[in-house]
Amino acid sequence: MKSFRRLPATVNAGSMADIAFLLLIFFLVATTISADKGINRQLAPVCEGVDCTTIIADRNLLPIHLNRNHEIMIAGEIYELDEVKTKLVAFIDNNGVDRCSYCVGVGAKTSSDHPTKAVISLRYDALSTYDYVVALQDEITKAYLYLRTRYAENMYGKQPYQLTKVELKSVQEAYPFKVSEIAVKRSE
Repeated sequence: MKSFRRLPATVNAGSMADIAFLLLIFFLVATTISADKGINRQLAPVCEGVDCTTIIADRNLLPIHLNRNHEIMIAGEIYELDEVKTKLVAFIDNNGVDRCSYCVGVGAKTSSDHPTKAVISLRYDALSTYDYVVALQDEITKAYLYLRTRYAENMYGKQPYQLTKVELKSVQEAYPFKVSEIAVKRSE
């Protein structure tokens, strides 16, 4: 009688590596990589042929400083992030010396003459984190959006996204976005 030897059962895994490699290649090719978006800002136009330095009256310049401890100082006073928009709206829409026909401000002597003359000077410490810098920039943008939306509703009876290009341009001219940003360098 012959004895049969049983060979141990094995799985041929040689083609498994090939399949895994093909799947890896497929997913690398088929996957889309989203691009980072960043902050949408339009740079000032290039100043050519004329004197580009402009003297800004102190009352038309609102200094905002973000320090390394993430404290926001506006014109020498400390504010919380959620108070920034209200302060900016009051400063920009002041209805100062130049009497703005569409402004509703109180006409304070320490705030801007007119929305077209108001300039926000944003300065932040080099050790400030990006999330606080961006959050502060968002509050500045919210203030301008609020003022422009109110202007569009009063002048045209429309929301900003409903405006024609000509109407949108007039809204932007009524409340121009003038922000100067300065990053303080580390001395270490």
